[in-house]
Amino acid sequence: MRKLKSITAFFPAFNDGGTISSMVISALITLPKVTDDYEVIVVNDGSHDYTGDMLTELERIYPYVRILNHPANQGYGSALWSGFKAAKKEWIFYTDGDAQYDPRELISLVQAVREDTDVINGYKISRKDPLHRVIIGRLYHHIVSILFNFSLKDVDCDFRLMKREIFEKIELHSTSGTICLEMVKKLQDAGYIFEEVPVHHYHRAYGKSQFFNFSRLFKTAVQLIKLWHDLKFKKGY
Repeated sequence: MRKLKSITAFFPAFNDGGTISSMVISALITLPKVTDDYEVIVVNDGSHDYTGDMLTELERIYPYVRILNHPANQGYGSALWSGFKAAKKEWIFYTDGDAQYDPRELISLVQAVREDTDVINGYKISRKDPLHRVIIGRLYHHIVSILFNFSLKDVDCDFRLMKREIFEKIELHSTSGTICLEMVKKLQDAGYIFEEVPVHHYHRAYGKSQFFNFSRLFKTAVQLIKLWHDLKFKKGY
């Protein structure tokens, strides 16, 4: 089995008390199979359930675990950026703390790494969400693919393995879920090499989506238009 020099596994978490422990432990079980040097970071983005209590206990028990706490909710983009900046290893693997992806499939991402690979992007084999979220997700993918000229199979699959050095060269500004679009667009335009790997997607067992729901559609549309404008017309953005 292929092994990488070192990996930071990182999870943004917001009100994920029911799932974050299993995500961290799954990562701790998987990482030694793909590297001899690793760490696990969780960014607690102002959770107001018992996520903080679970993370405190995980950090106490497991020496490879580090917790970063935002005193108030700053948004998904801010949580991702905190994790990227805190990572110390050569590669960064991240996925969400809500357990809709399985950290054990990191093995598939690592096996897809080639000599010139910079980013391994997961894509959902089948989306296991309520029908309205599946419809919204498909519309979202088609719209952003056209707006931002994406060629990836699944832009909003938050299951990625990336070289840490990438974030020494690109700067991200989005504080919401649109950070993934900004990130992928900047990586694509900068000429970084992508590989794509199919991964499983699971029903949400705990908590609620913070991005794809009807009450947030208008706000998301505004954020998309602003991001498109900034990327197209603002130099240095």
